[in-house]
Amino acid sequence: MSQPHLVRHRVTVRAAAPLCFDLMADLDHWPQHFGPAVHAEVLESDAGHGDLIRRWALTGGTDVHVWDARRRLDREGLRIVFDQLEPQAPLTNMRAMWSFEADGEGTTTVGVTHEFTVTGDDPEAVRRTTDDVNARTPGQLDSLRDLAERWDEVEPLVISFEDPLFIGGRLEDVYEFLYAAAEWPERVPHVEKLEMTEDTPGIQFFDMHTHTPDGRDHTTRSVRVCLPSHKIVYKQISLPALLDGHTGHWVFTETPEGVIAYARHTATIKPSALPLLGEGTTVADARKYLRRVLSTNSLQTLRYAQQFAEERVHAAHA
Repeated sequence: MSQPHLVRHRVTVRAAAPLCFDLMADLDHWPQHFGPAVHAEVLESDAGHGDLIRRWALTGGTDVHVWDARRRLDREGLRIVFDQLEPQAPLTNMRAMWSFEADGEGTTTVGVTHEFTVTGDDPEAVRRTTDDVNARTPGQLDSLRDLAERWDEVEPLVISFEDPLFIGGRLEDVYEFLYAAAEWPERVPHVEKLEMTEDTPGIQFFDMHTHTPDGRDHTTRSVRVCLPSHKIVYKQISLPALLDGHTGHWVFTETPEGVIAYARHTATIKPSALPLLGEGTTVADARKYLRRVLSTNSLQTLRYAQQFAEERVHAAHA
């Protein structure tokens, strides 16, 4: 029988233990604030056996790795356990145990213990797995520490909103329009250029040059996870100068009359870039600017999706 192998990492955080726990427990924080994370969601809630979650994460900047895990949250004991389902061979088991211990005076020791087994206790496989854990975990802990210690500053810089639009067409057609981003330069006026790759079905990387309503040009690089036919999520991995983070999604709800499409944005303002909007610009000013510009562009895209889908309905009934 394979023996369990343990790899431990710890970091001291100048923040309260419940805050550190909450930042790690809230899946919405992952893509917005933790670099490699693209998307994470609960697939199945089960208080008894732990929630089934799925995570999509960047690897090497050009690929996305997906894994499922059972996650158990212990809010009283401030512990989180992830048991990965079907780990990649030669791994036969992989568990990550997070602990958040208050040290007094507002500091917390955050610890992560990885416990894993490999087929036949192969020494080379143990070494490779240990090296991989040692390469990834310190960065995760550093990101959590930096976020928790600056949370009072970061939270007011985050703007998050969602705009709905009713479309009198089929869900499949709305999804097709938004999925086919490579066609946007011909279909969406504010998109001037877009170069896209999709080496893995449903995982898209693209570089897009856009023109904002106030005359500003932006070139960004994004990764998208496309989940037919109900959701497309994205993360900008090369950002416009004003932002430290930008994620969002397109979500579709079918109704008896058609489809409601929702465009969501979550953006983190970069304080040092505020002068780009004019001398004396405040965070409140930037929030208003982003709300207007991001809504205008995404609703414009949705209106062209609306036109595309509704024209197909009319053509089918002509």
